[in-house]
Amino acid sequence: MVCVGIDVAKDKHDCFILSSEGEVLADVFTVANNRDGFETLLQRIQSCTCPTDNIKVGLEATGHYSYNILGFLLDKGLTTYVINPLHTNLYRKSLSLRQTKTDRIDARTIASMLMSDVDLKSYTDTAYHNEELKSLTRYRFDKVKERARLKQSVSRLVNILFPELETLVPTLHMASVYAMLAEFPSARQIADAHLTHFKAGLTDASRGRYDRDKAVEIREAARRSVGSAMPAKSLELQHTIRLIRELNKEIDEIEAAIKAIIDEMAPPILTIPGISYRMGAMILAEIGDFSRFESPDKLLAYAGLSPSTYESGKLKAIGAYAHMEKRGSRYLRYALFNATKYVCMWEPSFKAYLAKKRAEGKHYNVAISHAAKKLVRLIFALQTSGKAFLAG
Repeated sequence: MVCVGIDVAKDKHDCFILSSEGEVLADVFTVANNRDGFETLLQRIQSCTCPTDNIKVGLEATGHYSYNILGFLLDKGLTTYVINPLHTNLYRKSLSLRQTKTDRIDARTIASMLMSDVDLKSYTDTAYHNEELKSLTRYRFDKVKERARLKQSVSRLVNILFPELETLVPTLHMASVYAMLAEFPSARQIADAHLTHFKAGLTDASRGRYDRDKAVEIREAARRSVGSAMPAKSLELQHTIRLIRELNKEIDEIEAAIKAIIDEMAPPILTIPGISYRMGAMILAEIGDFSRFESPDKLLAYAGLSPSTYESGKLKAIGAYAHMEKRGSRYLRYALFNATKYVCMWEPSFKAYLAKKRAEGKHYNVAISHAAKKLVRLIFALQTSGKAFLAG
């Protein structure tokens, strides 16, 4: 066996090659983070090995910096392991009490980890291509978060310019309301608008849902409004609405790309009532290859949903002192908690389970966390078996 440790960085990668007999086949050397550097690494590996050798390559999970070299290694058919930096750090500390960390030492540490009996699973080509789905779902998450922030700005500005409007419509964040505010961004401007023109615009934007009576009601409220006439705020409102509309288009495009991938995958998770392709895609993208997890409990720990335990002397922290670990992907926890809320609304057994936990006096969020654990176990069972969800 030959093990190759790679410490990934932005512009260069430090590499170390070790044999199963403990012989250093190539002391730490540096390759550039480009095609020539990758080819140099491959040549060094080939020069140190025979065709019959079992080659294992390891590198730390360092976000986007490791993505290109990882793809190169997989394309060349090399068995590659992506290691959690936390594991590397713990392993390095187990070898020495000295506080030493350098790129050269990390490359050696990774090679040694591969050579040891540390339980590692190789990174699959499926997992690599799963990054496409992860990139899309995280990109959508950030865009939706940005849109939510802009919507808060709309609410703030309307409260200054036309505070009475909120009581006249179901929500400010409707296409018809945005269309009205984009043209008339203050109570003063609505009050001065010609009724026929104002009514026509409102009716078109609402697709006929708001008629002349609604237009009159809004305009009369505008005439009596205590809203301020501030051109600067009106301009800010118009620009904010424009940004939200652009974000809506971008989010629609992202969701179409996500749906195309999910439709091709046809994952069993989507057969669970309440899980849409959006949340389902995010859960699948963050978990990746389910074969990496031996049991649902391992998956719960990865998601950061397992309770932490603290014991010292006679103190044993369980219950009152135990908190969720909250390690792992925050995107996964977000998707699981949101999916759980909808599953508890649409799936009878989950709805009853949530009601049971609430009846025990648990806070809603605590009850949802229990239901989320139940959902993770169900997802694990479906995805590993390939079977669809059957109610009851």
